[in-house]
Amino acid sequence: MTRVAITGIGVVAPPAIGLDSFASLLESGTSAATLIDRFDTTGLRSHTAALVRDFVPRDFIAPMKLRRMNILSRYAVAAARLAIDDSKSAADPASGVALGTVFGPVQTSVDYMREYVEKGSSLASPQLFAESVANAAGSHVAIEFGLRGFNVTFTQRESSALAALMYGASQIVKGAVHSALVGGVEEVNDVIFSVLDSIGALARACGESDERARPFDRRRNGMVLGEGGAAMMLETAPKREPYAWVSGFGIARDITATISDWGTGAEAVAAAMRAAIDDAGIQPCEVDAIYASANSTMRADRLEMRAIESSFEPIPPVVAAKGCFGEYAAAGALQLIAASLALRDQRLHPSSGFEQPEDGARFMPTRSATPRALRHVLVNSISAGGGIVCAVLARDPA
Repeated sequence: MTRVAITGIGVVAPPAIGLDSFASLLESGTSAATLIDRFDTTGLRSHTAALVRDFVPRDFIAPMKLRRMNILSRYAVAAARLAIDDSKSAADPASGVALGTVFGPVQTSVDYMREYVEKGSSLASPQLFAESVANAAGSHVAIEFGLRGFNVTFTQRESSALAALMYGASQIVKGAVHSALVGGVEEVNDVIFSVLDSIGALARACGESDERARPFDRRRNGMVLGEGGAAMMLETAPKREPYAWVSGFGIARDITATISDWGTGAEAVAAAMRAAIDDAGIQPCEVDAIYASANSTMRADRLEMRAIESSFEPIPPVVAAKGCFGEYAAAGALQLIAASLALRDQRLHPSSGFEQPEDGARFMPTRSATPRALRHVLVNSISAGGGIVCAVLARDPA
């Protein structure tokens, strides 16, 4: 595909506000997960999450506008503002917006329904209703910055942000727009946390193992929930040195997956990776690193491990970044940004939480920050339910 530049990045992440803070978090290899103080986890098996801290919405949004936005919209507008400022160019009014979200504004929907039941339809807040739809955050971004191009929100579970990137880049390649803001938003709340805890999806303390994400580690027993917002400015004619160039995509579906879990179809993941590599116009041996989808769940990590092992010889370095900021953080956009920073800095990040490989594993993810010559980085996103989106980011425009 024709390559598209990533020229601006905005991050509202746990616990990093701004790109420099996020880069430092990645470099440290530490986990952003902390004990939850936002709601009561008594009676649950899990008690930690990667939460956004020290976010001051008024630093990014006028006070009167804040009243009309829930936390997802605030994350999105703040991240978009940071990305536009970072791109060193004013937002083109014709630009499009493509955001991903896994669960959307669940808390807002709960708040609205509570008012509806307690006060009746005539007294329930219409503002809550307007914010209860998944595309509210993307709409606020377009309104705030006067963007009149396409406005699309993707809810493709763990692959939501990569799906948004694929759509935004494809519209630029087609010539529909010359630039676009893409990214993702997600929040941690008691409803989502309680449901994921009840189905055993979250990491929990077990024996001598504490509660944390351990991607690809043999002791892993669940993900750590994350949140935040992230945005990337895509352009055809960059006015600054890009972080990376979006150069290829591949999609597939694992038909062995159930509606709420990962399957065993490693060949489907391998097909998506090959499609992305082919679309980028390179060979598998030219992939210098893989930023994995691994999220510390048993089935998802094993599925991706088998796909990688069957697709590469030798296997390039593998980075499992979600141990740092959690699953669903900015709907997966933080993983893309981590890969973009690796290309900019020519340096791979450590895989937080990994210590002990599975028996028979043919690779181990990175253990420390490592300088490395990088031209092409593969980013994987594998969703519960079977959706797979892979992308190749490149250092050079051609």
